[in-house]
Amino acid sequence: MANDRDETLKVYYYPKCGSCRNALKYLQARGRRLELRNLYEQPPTEEEIREWLRLSGLPVRAFFNTSGEAYREMKLKERLPEMDEDAQIRLLASNGRLVKRPVVTDGRKVTVGWKEETFGENWG
Repeated sequence: MANDRDETLKVYYYPKCGSCRNALKYLQARGRRLELRNLYEQPPTEEEIREWLRLSGLPVRAFFNTSGEAYREMKLKERLPEMDEDAQIRLLASNGRLVKRPVVTDGRKVTVGWKEETFGENWG
C-alpha cells in the first residue's frame, strides 16, 4: 500500500489543544496530507459520528471528552448512563467541546485521542 501516504486524513481537532498539536506534528512529520476541521467551530454531524462508530467499533462513550469543562458542567458522568446511544450521538453533535480529540479518519478507520503508539499503528 505505497500510496496510503498520499491519502488525505480528516482531522477533527481544536487548535489550542496540546494533544491535537502533538498529533498534527506527528502526522506532518510523516508527510501526511491533512484536512483540518475545528471541532469548536464546526461540530461533527450525527452522520459523521455514526460513521466513526461503524469504522472504529468503539462505543459512543469513547468519543466523549471526559476531562473537559463542558462534560463536567453538564454533569455527564451521571447523565450519560441514563441516555441511549441516539441521545448520546445527538449530544456530541450539538457541542464540539464534548468530543474527545483529535479524531482522525481516512474513511476506512478512525482513531480517537492522541497516543503515539496508536498513531504509529494506524497512521505511521
